[in-house]
Amino acid sequence: MDFANLASQLNAGTIVPEGIVIVTLLGVLIVDLILGRTSSRWIGYLAIAGLFASIVALYFEWENTNPISFGGAFNGDDLSIVFRGIVALSAIVTILMSIRYVEQSGTALAEFIAILLTATLGGMFLSGAGELVMIFISLETLSISSYLLTGYTKRDPRSNEAALKYLLIGASSTAVFLYGASLLYGLSGGETELSAIANGIAISGFGQSLGLVIALVFVVAGIGFKISAAPFHQWTPDVYEGAPTPVIAFLSVGSKAAGFALAIRLLTTAFPLVADEWKFVFTALAVLSMVLGNVVALAQTSMKRMLAYSSIGQAGFVMIGLVAGTQAGYASMIFYLLVYLFMNLCGFTCVILFSLRTGTDQIVEYSGLYQKDPLLTLGLSISLLSLGGIPPLAGFFGKIYLFWAGWQAGEYGLVLLGLVTTVVSIYYYIRVVRMMVVKEPHEMSDVVKNYPEVSWNLPGYRPLQVGLVATLIATSIAGILSNPLFTLANNSIAHTAILQPTTVVTTQVSAMNNE
Repeated sequence: MDFANLASQLNAGTIVPEGIVIVTLLGVLIVDLILGRTSSRWIGYLAIAGLFASIVALYFEWENTNPISFGGAFNGDDLSIVFRGIVALSAIVTILMSIRYVEQSGTALAEFIAILLTATLGGMFLSGAGELVMIFISLETLSISSYLLTGYTKRDPRSNEAALKYLLIGASSTAVFLYGASLLYGLSGGETELSAIANGIAISGFGQSLGLVIALVFVVAGIGFKISAAPFHQWTPDVYEGAPTPVIAFLSVGSKAAGFALAIRLLTTAFPLVADEWKFVFTALAVLSMVLGNVVALAQTSMKRMLAYSSIGQAGFVMIGLVAGTQAGYASMIFYLLVYLFMNLCGFTCVILFSLRTGTDQIVEYSGLYQKDPLLTLGLSISLLSLGGIPPLAGFFGKIYLFWAGWQAGEYGLVLLGLVTTVVSIYYYIRVVRMMVVKEPHEMSDVVKNYPEVSWNLPGYRPLQVGLVATLIATSIAGILSNPLFTLANNSIAHTAILQPTTVVTTQVSAMNNE
């Protein structure tokens, strides 16, 4: 094979954004190696610049006419571009909120950023992986980096405990997912590429076999762990409470987005013969996640645990779009994850600021915060109200789009349950807002009474301020000026080949079975 044919088959240009992240990662390590701790003041900005360059490279790959690369192992279509952009954006905001937090914990910033960039790389590759081996390697890159980040504050026993729980449950879920993937490999006659698996299974005559259903169940279990869906959510509250707050901010958005990207690509491409079955399974997961996440959140006293159960409930809402299985359903998932990126990271930025200034994350300690820190109160109020779906904030339009897509697809029960659980979620979100804003001065908590003077000139606080203001503005205006995001979500689905002929592929495969 000559070089020209090899280059055309590799089509390595599709992974230029990931290449930029790799170069940035190496740059961070080399700079830290040469300059040591003196580089910590600006090494975060180097990483942010590299991630922005990666997003610019993603922009120039939009509507790529030849998105398949590495012999089908990676698909750089518009669907993957949007999800890779979400992962990269979540890493940017996470770095902004990490600089002060990591320095105050007494650990090295460069290593933290290097591991975070590795997790970002895994999430970006997972968003476009089109082959089982590539999926597994990307998933492990993301997962192992996440375990390391969770236990990064070594002196904190809660962080160590969270990392151990995350590692044990994560290793089990990986084994379960890998077993399901191996069944797929066997049933398809030795195919690893997703686009060839369905045809291989149909030709082998295993289209309605018990083995395929078992493979589906095991694969869904692995995906359910990654997106924090009940009943695979056991790790979420403990990890959210014990891990460093910037880490759980990234896991709640970047890791979840990569998990949903994997779900869409894997289920629509490899399991068209059992579409009704996987939609039924995800309907059950959505019901459990919406009910358990939002009901248990009512009883939480820790802000981080409340946001943990909130993220479980949010995963349930997003699954409505997946169960719908239509172009509008997939587009509503992308739109909601885009706005969820801003409103959730805005909330976590406020939680980090409050904990840095007070050393606590108990909800009751937020009483009367408006008197001492109006900007933090505004940011946290807007993000929580948006998560609850209060108009005209971004979360309201995201939920409307999800519910509308579900209703159009005939998922009336899911949509009605989503509306009811949204009302429940509004209660525990507004409870926090009310404590911060409405409390009289004499009802102020002791922590807020001793609240330090607000100053943004302290080392590491300026990036936090930038992250807070940027996500607050995005959360506030993304709802009112949502048309560009709607267009982006719809175009990403309209220009993605694997989501166009889903019904046609199913019909063709059924015809092959009948023959």
